[in-house]
Amino acid sequence: MEWTPISLLFIFFFSVGIDFRGSVFAHENRAMRLELIHRHNPQLFQPKQLTQLERFNELVQSDIVRHRFISHKRGLSARRKDLDVSIEMPMHSGADFGTGQYFVQVKVGQPAQQFLLIADTASELTWMNWCFFADRSSSFRAVPCSSDMCKVGLADLFRSTSCPSPSTPCAYEFSYVDGSAALGFFANDTITVNLTNGRKMTLDNMLIGCTESTKGEGFKGANGVLGLGYANYTFATTAAQKFGGKFSYCLVDHLSHKNITNYLVFGGNRTDQNSVVSNVQYTKLLLGVISPFYAVSISGISIGGKMLNIPSKVWDVNVGGGTIIDSGTSLTLLSQPAYDPVMLELELAVSTYDRLTSDDGPFEYCFDSTRFNESSVPKLVFHFADGARLEPPVKSYIIDAAPQTKCLGFVPASWPGTSIIGNIMQQNFLWEFDLGCRKVGFAPSSCA
Repeated sequence: MEWTPISLLFIFFFSVGIDFRGSVFAHENRAMRLELIHRHNPQLFQPKQLTQLERFNELVQSDIVRHRFISHKRGLSARRKDLDVSIEMPMHSGADFGTGQYFVQVKVGQPAQQFLLIADTASELTWMNWCFFADRSSSFRAVPCSSDMCKVGLADLFRSTSCPSPSTPCAYEFSYVDGSAALGFFANDTITVNLTNGRKMTLDNMLIGCTESTKGEGFKGANGVLGLGYANYTFATTAAQKFGGKFSYCLVDHLSHKNITNYLVFGGNRTDQNSVVSNVQYTKLLLGVISPFYAVSISGISIGGKMLNIPSKVWDVNVGGGTIIDSGTSLTLLSQPAYDPVMLELELAVSTYDRLTSDDGPFEYCFDSTRFNESSVPKLVFHFADGARLEPPVKSYIIDAAPQTKCLGFVPASWPGTSIIGNIMQQNFLWEFDLGCRKVGFAPSSCA
């Protein structure tokens, strides 16, 4: 099988709960709440000792890999046609395995068995290693290869065409851009979540993958992957349907102290929504357009009130452009026709500071920040086609890369190609994805 790239950029640590206090964005009466722990947090494992610049080097390389995956899925690079595949949670810095950013802990089966999974917003399947003994779960049901579910429903999900007998389980081979692979079969089972009132709730008949063998280092430190993309059988889509059709998250500064936490929430109330509801803006989600990602319609970028001269094709999904909001990408990637004018304008704004050069750094433009004054940097704004405006704080695009060193926090992407609003650009905003109404709301927030 030819390798198709899927980037493992996020690893979420799941501490799942239900909150019955009602939503600010929408009046739901319950929510599933999950804890997020960042990959560089020593809370779970002993991390490698990395400098801040080394950490950014890793993040940029991962972002580039993820962008290649998106290009493959969109047909913007050569690939085989038959491989067209592809709840509030506290966030900390977690263990560094070099393969992602956040972990999740989930309980599967009856009785429940616990797994540590990589959560990937690019993945359409939740799967775990064969340390999960199916014969111990009374709710486990393999998907037969002769079933319509296998032949039709899972046809684009790396499903194997082999079916030696009607009762043989429906098999898959997931392939990743780093050479990692997971081979196993599809099944349905129960996922158990803990409620904040001390009780438990079960999500029945959830599609999972039972991986019998893996290849490569892509899954080091984890038992599998949690699928958070937008597709028929992902955990994100299924859980959102059970909790009002929505999920939300709020990301604190990536350099925050490890004790500062965030949450990913499916449905219901967030304590950090109360102070931002009056500032919420909404824009349309283009679901299924750049599947399984969360695409939006951008009309332009302005800096200091000046709209930049960026060709409209950059934002047009019909001609190979378009933009996605991706929690699994760290920095913001702009296709070359957008990257060049943005960098030119920002370089001019910081030209009074001494430029620093490095042959091995991940950023194109860095400078000595000893005398840096944030007020000298003009405001950057993403303009959405329906009038919404995302105005990130300066620290989200003028990034602390090392002591006394700041860099312009953008990465160039090939054209044609997808532009990506990464998680650093999303920081200090509350984001709510309303899958039912096909819109995303966002507002500045301390995420406290």
